[in-house]
Amino acid sequence: MAPEHEIATVAVRNERDDDIKTVRSTEQPIDYENKKDATYPPENTSRANPSGSRIGSLLRAFEQQLVEYNLEARGIERVAPDERMKRLSWVSYLQTLLLWVSINLAANNITLGMLGPAVYGLSFKDSALCAVFGAIAGSLVSSWVATWGPVSGIRTMAFGRYSMGWWPSKIIVLLNLIQMIGYCLIDCVVGGQILSAVSPGGLSVAVGIVIIAIISWVVATFGIQVFHYYERFAFLPQLIVVCILFGVSSAKFDLSTVSQGDARTVAGNRLSFFSICLSAAITYAPLAADFFVYYPEHTSRLTIFSLTLTGLVFSFTMALVCGIGLASGISTYPEYAAAYDLGQGALIVEGLGPLHGFGKFCSVIIALGLIANTVAPTYSAGVDFQILGRYAEKVPRVIWNTVGVIIFTVCALAGRSNLSEIFTNFLALMGYWVAIWFAILIEEFIFRWRTGYNWAAWRDPSKLPIGIAAFTAFVIGWVGAILCMAQVWYIGPLAKLVGEYGADMGNYVGFSWAALVYPPLRLLELHFVGR
Repeated sequence: MAPEHEIATVAVRNERDDDIKTVRSTEQPIDYENKKDATYPPENTSRANPSGSRIGSLLRAFEQQLVEYNLEARGIERVAPDERMKRLSWVSYLQTLLLWVSINLAANNITLGMLGPAVYGLSFKDSALCAVFGAIAGSLVSSWVATWGPVSGIRTMAFGRYSMGWWPSKIIVLLNLIQMIGYCLIDCVVGGQILSAVSPGGLSVAVGIVIIAIISWVVATFGIQVFHYYERFAFLPQLIVVCILFGVSSAKFDLSTVSQGDARTVAGNRLSFFSICLSAAITYAPLAADFFVYYPEHTSRLTIFSLTLTGLVFSFTMALVCGIGLASGISTYPEYAAAYDLGQGALIVEGLGPLHGFGKFCSVIIALGLIANTVAPTYSAGVDFQILGRYAEKVPRVIWNTVGVIIFTVCALAGRSNLSEIFTNFLALMGYWVAIWFAILIEEFIFRWRTGYNWAAWRDPSKLPIGIAAFTAFVIGWVGAILCMAQVWYIGPLAKLVGEYGADMGNYVGFSWAALVYPPLRLLELHFVGR
């Protein structure tokens, strides 16, 4: 990424520079309503503490200590154009691609692919087609959102305020925190299962969970500099080991067994598996811009979009198809069935079994590769906690990172025996709100096609939409999603019409209903409120 010290320079900034900027801004007030924010950066990005507050002073001192130790102290504050990387080299663009491959080429997506044959009863071909095209559809959304990082310099959830408004956006933040903590929970459980399967009787799943959580916390705590460096290289061992897994286990892939059930049931299961793979990809959208806020604002949006899409689709395809292949052999090979009964992570270890000791070494690499997938939501969760309120914003990101890690570690320890249920019940459910939110996000972009965005208003409720139109559309979208969702614990009345187990159409109906009602509601809001 450009010169190696550059992200460190812009991420870990001297507080004295902020104070100088504050003085200059008071000397020459800027009319942000009439001037473009790209020319005139926003106000001081340091967070002021309540006057006379001892806790505030302690937090301020703690942040200063983080700066001295080269940890990123910046939270949700906008990264102004003059605070970002000065130039982008080809390595910087390559970093965009490798970051997504490192994050996404992980064991949790291998276990996600297993659901096609093992849970939905689909053939290898049906599972592979649904998985790949579902991942492509979801990756398109996440790639578009990623392009707003360099343009705005604002974290994804703060950017969402321009569509949802100040107060309704907090609901989105809460949903995103639940989603990210849930993903970290899944990563820890899968990693714990793999480490335990490698050392049966010597290392429990619980200990494996704690190992994954602690290492993820360390990387996320150091901030964006260490995060980017780690993700730049984390993909390589993962790529090598997944290729080895393909080579060793592919002889046991069942390519001939057809999907189970009558035509309507198979159609419903195909749609449900397609939807859960789409959900896995689309749920990157609420954090996709976070990793590129230090890129220059002139960065090519098409390039960021293309590289993000390529990285996500490539990694999803490898991981999902590998998982589908492993699960397709469960009905034919007793050793695969016995491993799957112990957990999806154990099936990965069994796939590498013919390599004996080297296979166990590869399994450990796959387990540790989950750290790359866990670091991203852990880092973003620390920022998103601050968006919940002005007092939450005063708590340093590092503390919120720690709180998030404690929560998902405890939840992982409690739910480590129910990974399939967590996947099928949680992942698709989280995809619903992202699809609805994206409908509002992209239509607000159309509304602002000519006027653009005033990036200086990101923390000013009086200049953001009031949010009535967005909140109403969001609720209506959820009504559609509930009517058409198909989960183990609930099947909507419309979803029941397809096959024996229903068909999960919540993503598409929720998106469509929100997209239909938002434009007229937004026009009314602009007419009567004016913002």
